[in-house]
Amino acid sequence: MRASLIQIAVDPDESAGARRERAVSLVMDRRGADLVVLPELWPVGAFAYTAFEAEAEPFRGPTHDAMAKAAADAGVWLHAGSFVERADDGTLYNTSLVFTPNGELAASYRKIHRFGFDQGEAVMMGAGEELVTVALPETTLGLATCYDLRFPELFRGLVDEGAGTLVVAAGWPERRRAHWTLLARARAVENQSYVLAVGCAGTHAGVEQAGHSIVIDPWGEVLAEAGAGEEVLDVEFDPAKVAETREQFPALKDRRLGLAAPGR
Repeated sequence: MRASLIQIAVDPDESAGARRERAVSLVMDRRGADLVVLPELWPVGAFAYTAFEAEAEPFRGPTHDAMAKAAADAGVWLHAGSFVERADDGTLYNTSLVFTPNGELAASYRKIHRFGFDQGEAVMMGAGEELVTVALPETTLGLATCYDLRFPELFRGLVDEGAGTLVVAAGWPERRRAHWTLLARARAVENQSYVLAVGCAGTHAGVEQAGHSIVIDPWGEVLAEAGAGEEVLDVEFDPAKVAETREQFPALKDRRLGLAAPGR
């Protein structure tokens, strides 16, 4: 299976509309990939809190429509990263979209763990309540967004739902890049799953982004890692290795404690 992680740069001098057009072009360049993944809040910037209200879109707004067409034109499964969704009741959400190679919406995920403690996303946005998986022909994706990476129980829940490939769309800051790599590898090892973690490049509201998108196999081995700038990370991986790893080293069968999935 071939995945392409698009580590797009967010430039404050580039409009969201222009960046959408550029993202479409980058997706179109990935024809031949099975799965293409974009990062968190790339239309506006993950730390550009003051722009969230102005740049918020309805669920089926310009980002949804542009990404649906890009998926169909490129013929790829597309995890379109996330955007600022304005729900019908006015609540903002950090929402990810996944499209089929026909451009149909396969799934959406509202970020469960909001970052910021008592400011920013944590107070400006609503929290998602549903774990989301997406069945592809060769693997089942489990969806997570950025700060979610720090909460292992979410990933356990995704594995319990059948996920073998954990996809993390992020806008992770450079000052905590060591945590990004460490946590991504930990989620792969403890869940015996692939982790595809894609971040942004550039600077969001003065916060330098870590970049360093990474693909990790079920044994915790790094298959590919990007640098700090805008880059497309292409990697081939074998989804069958998940079952093989879990059979060779059946640690998941020894679990004694379980947590209910959020919202259940």
